[in-house]
Amino acid sequence: MTCGASPRDHHPVRIRRQRLSETLFIARPLPRFEVRIRPPNLSEWQRGNTGIRGVMQFDSNRVGPHAVLVSLMHGNEFAGAIALDRIIRQGVNPRSGTVSFVFANLDAFARFDPDAPTASRFIDEDMNRVWNSDRLNGTQSSLELNRARELLPVLQSADILLDLHSMLWDSEPLLIAPGTRRSSALAASLAGSSGMPRLIVTDLGHLGGSRLIEQSRFIRAGGPARSVLLEAGQHWQADTIATSLHVAQRLLDNAEAIHLDAMDVGVIHPEQAIVTDNVMARSAAFTFAHPFRGGDIVQRAGTVIARDGDDEICTPYDGCLLVMPNHRARRGQLAVRLARLIGEDPPPRQAPG
Repeated sequence: MTCGASPRDHHPVRIRRQRLSETLFIARPLPRFEVRIRPPNLSEWQRGNTGIRGVMQFDSNRVGPHAVLVSLMHGNEFAGAIALDRIIRQGVNPRSGTVSFVFANLDAFARFDPDAPTASRFIDEDMNRVWNSDRLNGTQSSLELNRARELLPVLQSADILLDLHSMLWDSEPLLIAPGTRRSSALAASLAGSSGMPRLIVTDLGHLGGSRLIEQSRFIRAGGPARSVLLEAGQHWQADTIATSLHVAQRLLDNAEAIHLDAMDVGVIHPEQAIVTDNVMARSAAFTFAHPFRGGDIVQRAGTVIARDGDDEICTPYDGCLLVMPNHRARRGQLAVRLARLIGEDPPPRQAPG
């Protein structure tokens, strides 16, 4: 089905269809998610070794970059924490510079319940929306905001930042880089090879607030620091741990070369995409036309991919990439990002329908 949009480069994303209906839309509950991995035992790292709770730091005693790897930005996303826990237990000996491992929202993580696995994402507010300087320097208070301030000295000394996340809905792993050349280069160094994400996305941010990768240190014009966010796969799958571990280890093995822009990515050519549209749910009845996965590509512009109350949501151009569809988006939530692939033609990946 198509939206009947006029042929042009960027078709309308939202088409209003007036319908008469007496149906009262009620938000659908989340399905039951199977938790196939066990939360890690982080008791040895709770106190940290820097004077900051949950921060483990290892110094080579040689000049070099400060690489910071963050997990548990959300309390129920612990695949990344499992990966960091394994790396620490194996022994950390950076070739140069310093490495810091951050277990961020330990309080939310402590509340994780496999029978209600989505309930411990945060306690007061989403910790990955508080990193704007005005909020960090302001007078507001919440558990997550106060924790962000506690971690700020470590994060603001980072030269390279990897923020480890996972996804509620099944999706291809991807890297999200802010729109700076240095962060795009970091993402390219971590993508494409075996066990790594093949997709790098530059997106439009979140209306709800700034993410850690967008903290001023990492996006300042002309600054040296670079950041990237890994979405490693579905929250509670073993493959998500493996992807987190591969990406984290690759960064640690190559931190100095990445910092000096001397990383040889060889013949690796990751796919890159730029988000053009954030589709927000305006009703409780946002429903996708098919069970899309993140990373699906809809080939034809004007294809109806979802309905939002009386509105039809359409692809704005040919070869539209769907980034992290949210299959239970509530009113006001981000339902899906629409992105255009750039660079060399990727292998075709046809979405269902």
